[in-house]
Amino acid sequence: MGVHGRGGMFVREITVRQAINEAITEEMTRDSNVFIMGEDIAQYGGSLKVTGGLYDKFGPDRVRNTPLSESAIVGSAIGASMLDTRPIAEITYFDFVGVSMDQIMNQAAKWQYMTGGRVQLPLVLRTQGGGYRGNGAQHSQSLEAIFTHIPGLVVVMPSSPFDFKGLLKSAIRDNNPVLFIEHKMLYNVKGKVPSEDYFIPFGCADIKREGTDVTVVATSYMVKLVMDMADELNNQGINIEVIDPRTLNPFDFETVKKSVEKTHRLVVVNEAHKTCSFAREVSARVVEEMFSELDAPVLTVGALDVPIPYAKSLEDYVLPDKQRIMDAIKKVMKY
Repeated sequence: MGVHGRGGMFVREITVRQAINEAITEEMTRDSNVFIMGEDIAQYGGSLKVTGGLYDKFGPDRVRNTPLSESAIVGSAIGASMLDTRPIAEITYFDFVGVSMDQIMNQAAKWQYMTGGRVQLPLVLRTQGGGYRGNGAQHSQSLEAIFTHIPGLVVVMPSSPFDFKGLLKSAIRDNNPVLFIEHKMLYNVKGKVPSEDYFIPFGCADIKREGTDVTVVATSYMVKLVMDMADELNNQGINIEVIDPRTLNPFDFETVKKSVEKTHRLVVVNEAHKTCSFAREVSARVVEEMFSELDAPVLTVGALDVPIPYAKSLEDYVLPDKQRIMDAIKKVMKY
């Protein structure tokens, strides 16, 4: 059911899946150069039904099934983006982008630089990341840090329906290659989304909850885990401030900096393995640039450095959970 927001804006509660579908539908309706491509995205509607209904609306020329070849998908999308179209290419699982690493790392990320800006690549690469579904070691990884490391790529990791829609619309209109990472556990999450057209700029973090005691920077599905425990922590006398970067590259460090200057404590939570993770990058930058503001060590929470297990009990042990995050927050409060 919808409600009226500020200024007469009509707001509805929809799922992340619906928000993504709406963003694609609106941009394909607005611009005939936008098209989507991927494995089983047409009549079948995608492996997680995100693109359902688009084939009936836009037809086979603009909603294209592809062979089971990630290198072909990404390579074709790069070529198409050079020729005045705006492809949205889907890689079914984040794990499979390894098959197309040369296309992403050495082609998509480099062409604008190597041509002095004469060639633009308005390309969106959508993919599904993360675990918690018992999908096994080759279908459960969080690889965002690898791509954040590569100059020339925009890396987006939303956590709410509002952010998914606004950021995806910005990504489709952007002239840079964008890696748009969708967590499998978020597709059914509901949230308020305006019916009016809106966009969210890259490099603009969102303070999901204001607080005074500990700054918690979290990404993607971890934002939900942190928000779910915030009230419980508050009842225990710990008031956390929750920041969602939303885009990892560009990264809004200023919002994090201002928060740490207020709380003087920082916990960074991501689902990826801790070694060389984005959480460790945020931690290192805070320590490097504002060490004197800290009243406690910066702690990071992430997956253990082992392949993600198939067995649910083992997967639960390896991946971050609410208790591990809460323990880290309580630990920094002891200093």
